[in-house]
Amino acid sequence: MDEAHERSLNTDVLLGILKKVVALRRDFKLIVTSATLDAQKFQTFFGSAPIFEIPGRTFPVTINYNETPCEDYVEAAVKKAIAIHITSTHGDILIFMTGQDEIEAACYALSERMEQLISTSKKRVPKLLILPIYSQLPADLQAKIFQKAEDGVRKCIVATNIAETSLTVDGILYVIDTGYCKMKVYNPKMCMDALQVFPISQTAANQRAGRAGRTEPGTCYRLYTKNAYRNEMLPNPVPEIQRTNLGYVILLLKSLQVDNLLDFDFMDPPPKDNILNSMYQLWVLGALNNQGRLTDLGWKIVQLPLDPPLAKMLLMGEELECLDEVLTIVPKDRAEESDAAREKFSIPESDHLTLYNVYQQWKQQQYRGDWCNDHFLHVKGLRKAREVRSQLLEILKTLKIPISSCGPDTDIVKKAICSAYFHNAARLKGVVEYVNCRTGMPCHLHPSSALYGMGCTPEYVVYHELILTTKEYMQCATAEPQWLAELGPMFFYVKESDTSMLEHKKTRKERKQLWRRKWRI
Repeated sequence: MDEAHERSLNTDVLLGILKKVVALRRDFKLIVTSATLDAQKFQTFFGSAPIFEIPGRTFPVTINYNETPCEDYVEAAVKKAIAIHITSTHGDILIFMTGQDEIEAACYALSERMEQLISTSKKRVPKLLILPIYSQLPADLQAKIFQKAEDGVRKCIVATNIAETSLTVDGILYVIDTGYCKMKVYNPKMCMDALQVFPISQTAANQRAGRAGRTEPGTCYRLYTKNAYRNEMLPNPVPEIQRTNLGYVILLLKSLQVDNLLDFDFMDPPPKDNILNSMYQLWVLGALNNQGRLTDLGWKIVQLPLDPPLAKMLLMGEELECLDEVLTIVPKDRAEESDAAREKFSIPESDHLTLYNVYQQWKQQQYRGDWCNDHFLHVKGLRKAREVRSQLLEILKTLKIPISSCGPDTDIVKKAICSAYFHNAARLKGVVEYVNCRTGMPCHLHPSSALYGMGCTPEYVVYHELILTTKEYMQCATAEPQWLAELGPMFFYVKESDTSMLEHKKTRKERKQLWRRKWRI
C-alpha cells in the first residue's frame, strides 16, 4: 500500500480489513509505504510490525519562515515570487494556494506586476511563464506545467495541494507555502458538506517543502511563523474517515459481513455520530432493515460504485422506466457553464435536467470539443461524465438491468430524483430562500441554478447536496408534495386541503392583520 499517509477513506477501510487478513494468513505479506509516514502509529496498529527506513535521493531544502503572521497570503506569495524572480539566477517556482479563485487572483496579480516591472525597469527583466494548475483546468493547459520552458524563461506554477504528492515537476527550486488548503468536512447534525479553508498539517508542510529538493538543493518560503508550524498545525492531516459521510463505507462493510461497525478495527475510529447518522440515512433510503442488515435494495446499491442516494436514483430509474435519462444525470463531473450557455440550455424545473439537456445537445454534435468551446462549456467535465456513464452502463449490463427511456416525460425523471433525495426536501420561505422540511436548516438557490431565474419559484424542491461556501447553497429539482408523501412516508404526509402553502400563508397573514385591527379598536 503506497502513499498511506494520505489516509483516504478507502485506505483506512482497507487497513482495517488487511489487519484481519494478516492475522489469519502467515503466507501473506503487507508492505505499507510512504515518504512522510507516522511509522510508530502504523507499527502499533499492526502489532509491532518491523519498520524499514530507506533513505531518499532528495537534496537538502532550506526552510525560511515569516517573522510575523501574514495578513494576506495571496499578496505575500505574489511579492515573494517576484522577489525570487528578480534576485535568483535559475530554477522554477511553485506556489501553493487553496483553490481556483485564489490561483486565478495570484496569476492575474503576477502578470500585472511583471508588466509593471518590464515597463518601469531600465534593466532587462527575464520572462516569467505563469502556469495555473487545478482540477477544473482543461487537460491541455494542465500539461503545460510539465513542458520545458524556453531558454531564459522561468516557470512559476500556482497550484492547489494536488502538487503535494500527485504531481512531480522537475526543475522546481523554490516553493512558496501559504500554509492553507481546502477540505470538505461533513457535519452529521446538519447533514451538510462544508468546503472550508484549514491550516495544513506539519506532514503536508514537509511534503510541500520536499518539492523544492527533487533535482538540486532548493528553498522553501513558508508564509507563516515557526511558532505557528510547531504549535498551531496538527502533526498529521485529519483522516478522511473522521470528516466525511460514511454511507458507502457502511454498506461495503455490511456486505463483507461486518455487523458491528462500532467494533470494527479502524486506525482512527470515525465519530459515533457519523456512523449512526449514516446508518439512519441508509435505513431511510431502504438499504438497511430495522435490524441494521442489508436489504435486497442495499445489496444492489453496494454493487454500484456510487454514493448510496445516487445508486438508489439509478435503480429507481429502472423501476420508473427512465434509466437512460438518470444514467446521464448521475455522473458528478460536469461542464461549467457561462451565463450565455445557461440561458441557452436551461430547463427551469431542474438543475439535473439542465445538465441532461447539455449532455444530449453535445451527443447530437458527435461529442465535439470545438462545439463546447463555442458554447462556453467545459469539455473536460463532459468527457468525464461520458466516461462515468459508459462505466455504469457496463455494470448495469453485468447486473442484467435493461435500459429504458421515458422520452419527453421529464416528470418521471424528477420523481426518480425525488426518490433518492426526499430526505433533502425544502420548502419555500423567501424569494430564493428555502428551509429543510425536516430540520428547518436554511437553504438557498445558487445564482447559477436553473431554478433561480425561472420566473416563479416552486414551493417544494429536493436538493442533491447542500454545500456551505458563503451561504448554504443547494443543487436541486422541483418536487411535488404527493411524491414526498409517497416516497418518504416516514417524514411526510399530504393534508387534505384545496389551498396551497402560499395561500395558507396569505390567509394566516390576513387573519393576523384583522385580529390586530380588532385589538386596537
